[in-house]
Amino acid sequence: MGIELGLFGAHLRAHEVDGAGAARLERAGFGTLWLDASPPADLAYAERLLAATTRLTVGTSVVNVWSADPVTVAASYHRIAGRYPDRFLLGIGIGHREVDTGYASPYDTLAAYLDTLREAGVPQQRIVLAALGPRMLRLARERAGGTVPCLVTPEHTRRARAIVGPDRLLLPGHFALPEPDPAAARTLARSGPPGTAIAVTNYAANLRRLGYTDADLAGTGSDRLIDALALHGTAPEVVTALTAHLDAGADHVGIYPLGPDPIGTLCLLAAEAGTHR
Repeated sequence: MGIELGLFGAHLRAHEVDGAGAARLERAGFGTLWLDASPPADLAYAERLLAATTRLTVGTSVVNVWSADPVTVAASYHRIAGRYPDRFLLGIGIGHREVDTGYASPYDTLAAYLDTLREAGVPQQRIVLAALGPRMLRLARERAGGTVPCLVTPEHTRRARAIVGPDRLLLPGHFALPEPDPAAARTLARSGPPGTAIAVTNYAANLRRLGYTDADLAGTGSDRLIDALALHGTAPEVVTALTAHLDAGADHVGIYPLGPDPIGTLCLLAAEAGTHR
């Protein structure tokens, strides 16, 4: 049996969702709940979210290779997969030089981490990488089941599909808020990751590859860049914009909600999208 992700997923951090929240998202029709922000190697919180639901897939977005021991992660994967078959996806990533002590040789470090997971029996098709650039995307094609990139656009999705090929999972995540006032939406986006993460080297380099300029990346981002990274408008307009990733070749689109009520925002968009699998 293959893993079922649904067309839309919900990206949340541990402090934003508990078991009751996960069950609410499942009832709203989401196929997958992505647990963000470098969950620890025991993956216990992901397991609790699985225990609170009946069919929801849970993924990590992403386990940080600098802070999570791969042997422990592999043991955690096997524990969870044994209890919840075909409902868990292990997302891993290299982190960022700005925050991860000892950051060096990202490609080689991630490849070595994958070696350890493989030796411990973690199936390749149950691993996805937080890959942005061409080299990391090729690693996702060759050594993993696909990729779960963040802070990307449908154009990145189109390019990524060309690199990873037709048989790898392509699971981009996009920030979104149902706010029809562009000025209000931009203000909120600039105070969150769309405005703050663009200074991070990995993200900035990827955005430059997509054609954004130093002027776009200055400060908390140009209107053009913020509008591309944080989809806003009415709920129907946001959902239509999200589906551009599907048209560009994505298998699934993860939604990063912006605003004071993340689960409420996700449920509103789910109702509009009809995300029941």
